[in-house]
Amino acid sequence: MSRSALPGDVARRLVAIGERQGLDGASLLRRAGLPANAADPYGGAVTVSQVSELTQELWLLTGDELFGLGPPVRLGAFQLMMRSVIHVPDLRAALRRLAEAGEVLGTPRLRVTVGDALVEVEIDVSALDDPDHLGGELLATLIHRVLGWLAGRRIVLRELRLPWPSPASAADYEVVFGRHPEFDAAGLVLAFDRALLTAPLVRDERQLADYLADQPNVWFVTRDYGSSTADQVRSILERGLSGDWPVPDEIAARLSVSTQHLRRLLRAEQTSIGQLKEDLLREVAVASLTRGEESVEELARRLGFSEASAFRRAFRRWTGRPPGAYRPGDGRPRAGGR
Repeated sequence: MSRSALPGDVARRLVAIGERQGLDGASLLRRAGLPANAADPYGGAVTVSQVSELTQELWLLTGDELFGLGPPVRLGAFQLMMRSVIHVPDLRAALRRLAEAGEVLGTPRLRVTVGDALVEVEIDVSALDDPDHLGGELLATLIHRVLGWLAGRRIVLRELRLPWPSPASAADYEVVFGRHPEFDAAGLVLAFDRALLTAPLVRDERQLADYLADQPNVWFVTRDYGSSTADQVRSILERGLSGDWPVPDEIAARLSVSTQHLRRLLRAEQTSIGQLKEDLLREVAVASLTRGEESVEELARRLGFSEASAFRRAFRRWTGRPPGAYRPGDGRPRAGGR
């Protein structure tokens, strides 16, 4: 799987969740701009953007960030949880704050157990009506991604325990989490080295705003934070947003490989430095336009475009829509705009 594609089975399971809530599956697919065969596990891959649109439709139609799979989780709960975490000093405090916020907001309970060598993070999914286990997978993925994003580093899982049988797609878990899970476990548990508890948080409020504006895309990134060459290159490229963009030779030097070898590694992951830069620019642009904090001209200058018209052309190429289609509000693209 590439960073921009997901198996059609993800769309199928999302549609099945909607249908159990009394929604029309075909209508869900149309509203998310997905083809009719996207709900067929053999219907080919769908893009992360398409699945994100489908997820947003389910959020809006159910009024629930867990799609009605269990006790209601009102829209905006995740944003409130993240805002309660961003200013704590390290991962230990972040886990404590996530658990406390979950108790207040009604999200599935998080229990943290610190042992001599490992930290176990257990997510209580026992109350979920989740026969396809997608809710449990998304919660586990989200917690893992959030911890890695907050610390700006990969959180290597030493154990991944899942309380359901091994599915036909079991190999995908290793791609997503960097570890093959133990199935039919007593609970849903992520375990990592205790030493990581002291890892400092490296994110600020502006980065958090960008991160939240990119929901739910980050739910569907197919690799754990920082585990691929593409992730490492992207991390280096992110520094270019505040100054000069690093050239390929500089990126390769930072990763201690030759430029040619770096290109081969990225080709194997179905991407390139140019593609990663465009992905990053698109995400930052969409996040800024959604917030409405700067004009198109100001955003174009900040992203290194010589003139706003060049930015507008690039933005249409990235998204198929003009910049003005992304209005302040709920972060969803609207019709119209310039």
